[in-house]
Amino acid sequence: MVRVIKLKKGLNLCIEGEAVPGNDKPVTSGEVAVVPDNYVGLLPKVTVKPGDKVKAGSPLLYDKNHETVQVVSPVSGEVVAVERGERRKVLKIVVKADGAGEKVDFGVQDVDRIAPEALRDLLQAAGLWVYIKQRPYDIVADPNVAPRDIFVTAFDNAPLAPRHAYDLLWSSDNRALQVGLKALARLTQGKVYVGIDEEANATRLPDCVEPVVFKGAFPACNAGVQLHHIAPVNKGETVWTLCALDVVFIGRLLLKGSIDLTRTVAVCGSEVAHPTYVTACPGTPVADIVGDNLVPAQHHRRYISGNVLTGVRVMPDGYLDAYHSQITVIPEGDETHDFLGWAMPGLRVLSLSRTFLSRWLPSRCDSNPDARIHGGERAIIMSGEYDKVFPMDILPEYLIKAIIAFDIDRMEQLGIYEVAPEDFAACEFVDTSKLPLQQIVRNGLDLLRKEMC
Repeated sequence: MVRVIKLKKGLNLCIEGEAVPGNDKPVTSGEVAVVPDNYVGLLPKVTVKPGDKVKAGSPLLYDKNHETVQVVSPVSGEVVAVERGERRKVLKIVVKADGAGEKVDFGVQDVDRIAPEALRDLLQAAGLWVYIKQRPYDIVADPNVAPRDIFVTAFDNAPLAPRHAYDLLWSSDNRALQVGLKALARLTQGKVYVGIDEEANATRLPDCVEPVVFKGAFPACNAGVQLHHIAPVNKGETVWTLCALDVVFIGRLLLKGSIDLTRTVAVCGSEVAHPTYVTACPGTPVADIVGDNLVPAQHHRRYISGNVLTGVRVMPDGYLDAYHSQITVIPEGDETHDFLGWAMPGLRVLSLSRTFLSRWLPSRCDSNPDARIHGGERAIIMSGEYDKVFPMDILPEYLIKAIIAFDIDRMEQLGIYEVAPEDFAACEFVDTSKLPLQQIVRNGLDLLRKEMC
């Protein structure tokens, strides 16, 4: 019998522009970029220079704290730029693809026989270890610390989520998923939990994992929410979290003996003329993914790698984030001026506040919102609004205040070790104080890690 957890709190946003499955067109780009900032907790040391020839799987940089943890090139070609910023911070490494498709041969492995130590070494050498994150701190996992349990999220219910990409987990990608999950099971003495949204999908999972069905609104798909309801993290414990789409990368490595980082990416949002799916690898330029698939418009647009709540703003000449399977394009809204602003009845305002009539007439709510936050930052209002969309037994308002004050004892008591910035995305949307809650949580986790480690 599969365990089912029903969540009553959360937030569903109906936004125009959901991608429609079809023939997933492969994106052929002349270059890809590796951006070290994508890998939180990794201190990069570059191992290549412009002019070097690389294969898919060749190391481009490694973590100074754990030199065996590497980030590799997703394509074969030539390194054309190592761009640095202030204080020589590495901003990106650009590889010009040659189309040859040469790959580093790591050897085909039998997942049932490979030793856990050899598997760890293989994942680090092939650059796939960076897809394993740990709690606490929501950073790239420490390879020297064994996890208590591993949590895999196998569905996404965020706004305009790439549902087709997750559907493939149960069809064409299922073999690689099963092998990847078996590999993870060999890396822990505990359990591997897989969060799914349909009980029928449990039959497509190997016996070595424990499926758990989650029913509820966003952020039910988040690893933090799932581990909180299955087996919370206590102080001194470490757990790993992964997205099932990244587990497929591990399975492909063991089955093929080489890396294959191509993934199904949703091109979505109200500014996209024909929302669709493409196949691309991390680091592909956003301009190549979107192409000319945009509606004619005179206004500015916002490009987001990820979804509108947890994604990262990128420029049109930016790149697909290493962990994202979605590019969202919405209106910027900076040229829009509402007559009388908040004083209007707000028949079409996308809001959960009772201030606007749209709260009572949801059928008339605007499904084409822009990127404006409609207000400025102000003091925290202790109204309990976070609690309405936060499906964890944690006091989010008090935790945010403890993080701002950097009260370590209070942060620990309020559950800082369980959360990640993405868990506060819904709270950030409904926040009348207009605070950057996800950034506050990220800063708090980084400061706590420096203090405690």
